[in-house]
Amino acid sequence: MDRNKITALSAPALIVILLDQLSKHWIRLNPQWHYADLIPGWLTFNYTQNPGMALGMRWASTEVISGIAILATIAILSYVLYNREDATAGYLVCMGLIIGGAIGNIIDRLIMGYVESYGGLLEGHVIDFIHFNLRISGYPVFPYIFNVADVAISTAIIAMLVFHKRIVPQNLSGTEQQDQVNEERTADIQRSVER
Repeated sequence: MDRNKITALSAPALIVILLDQLSKHWIRLNPQWHYADLIPGWLTFNYTQNPGMALGMRWASTEVISGIAILATIAILSYVLYNREDATAGYLVCMGLIIGGAIGNIIDRLIMGYVESYGGLLEGHVIDFIHFNLRISGYPVFPYIFNVADVAISTAIIAMLVFHKRIVPQNLSGTEQQDQVNEERTADIQRSVER
């Protein structure tokens, strides 16, 4: 992997990890900001500790969810590194945001149990504090509380969906190879018909 590709993957990941951990450390140590209206009716800080997954889902113990998060992050990083030759800079930046966000939340899962003295390794709860509290006709537009890591992951996924053709690499192991095989079959059928 050349230096530009390494930078495209690692720089966003490191920036997200740093911003995520600094923001979580700041909010944790400043209780006066735990519940604060930033833009009344739109944006608040609402400090929570999430023992489950994204959006507060909890279908297993914190330790199991933490283990799955670690394995999923290793799998994603392995996939990106395996396909590095075909990867575009945009794809690597998006994957760097996803990996950085995942690592930011994994750090919480690894250490917050010790830091807050309520558990051990893999028992940490993820710190969430950003809350869009906009309501339309009495219903919350987005009722979930999240953090900087979640923003990075969501932004990367949306960018890859919107700019799929520009960002996601098109390599010969996928659709192009299948198109090539189909063209060869069509040519073979035409030759046999012409005989």
